[in-house]
Amino acid sequence: MKFVITMFRDEDGMVVADCPAIPGCVSQGKTEEEAERNIREAIQACLEVRAEKGMPLTISTRQVEIAL
Repeated sequence: MKFVITMFRDEDGMVVADCPAIPGCVSQGKTEEEAERNIREAIQACLEVRAEKGMPLTISTRQVEIAL
């Protein structure tokens, strides 16, 4: 499976990674590389837990275009 992730640097300098398709699936790292490794592990763990609980694995996400 392929997932879109978002990354941003927080006020403490940590890189926060999020997987919008899986509610609550967030991780962090000191670098983008570390944050990506960590979110990959978090995605795997979240998918396992959601499957065990009989929850949908993901939610629907879409891109929309906004004119500025």
